[in-house]
Amino acid sequence: MCRTMSSVIKLSSPATREFWEISVLYEDEHLLALDKPAGLSTSVDRWDPSRPSLTQLLHAGIAEGKLWARERKLGYLANAHRLDLETSGVLLFAKSKPVLIQLANQFGSEIPKRFHIVIVRGKPNEDQFEVDAKLATHPDQPGLVHVDRKGGKRSRTRFQVLERFGGWALLRCEPLTSRPHQLRIHLRHVGLPVTGDSLYGGQPLLLSNLKIGYRLKPHRTERPLISRAAVHAEQLILRHPETGQEVTITAGWPKDLAVAIKYLRRYAGVHQAEI
Repeated sequence: MCRTMSSVIKLSSPATREFWEISVLYEDEHLLALDKPAGLSTSVDRWDPSRPSLTQLLHAGIAEGKLWARERKLGYLANAHRLDLETSGVLLFAKSKPVLIQLANQFGSEIPKRFHIVIVRGKPNEDQFEVDAKLATHPDQPGLVHVDRKGGKRSRTRFQVLERFGGWALLRCEPLTSRPHQLRIHLRHVGLPVTGDSLYGGQPLLLSNLKIGYRLKPHRTERPLISRAAVHAEQLILRHPETGQEVTITAGWPKDLAVAIKYLRRYAGVHQAEI
């Protein structure tokens, strides 16, 4: 049973003068699930430690005794898994060390089911497919990942095509392992780069690519319909670490993803995949 708490946690970074209102998706005395916004790191970025991170901001709020922390009587909060910087959606936190250990065991054994929504460029050959390709840190490009069949770590992802839009597709992705950039690398590996993923060759989605006769106003620069890698962690299904009951946590589509899909449906044609 979830306790009634404020449905939004307000965070800010004095260093960057940024402000976020983070929606609470699920909460009880053991767990806290938040709707992570795109562009905010899960934890401190080893390559850019000055960048604000969600976990760091939460810890600062607890230390400062912010209202949202006081009303929850929070003294401990740790993320049970990670989402990439540009990924939005469900991010789960443990409110105690014992609960964190139980969650870590679950994520390490592939028990939780995680479903991501992704827009890709290209035409998948099948409506359902799986990629099993080992991943490792790129030896020459810090912060990037690549397929490494010999030295990489085991990495598996299941994919399901939800809709096709001419030269694009909307996929539901189920990562069976938890590797950095896993979905993006696996999709690029099979020739389906994630839309807007500049790190791994994904091109931006422009209205001029979709709408026949599109004209840009003079002295204007066209902006992408979605200005980041189009990946959203939509749903997490896990066994509650204390009760053992199944818990399903869902994050609705963020505005930028919904807008991108709206224009794809309107101008690129829509075909429901067979499920």
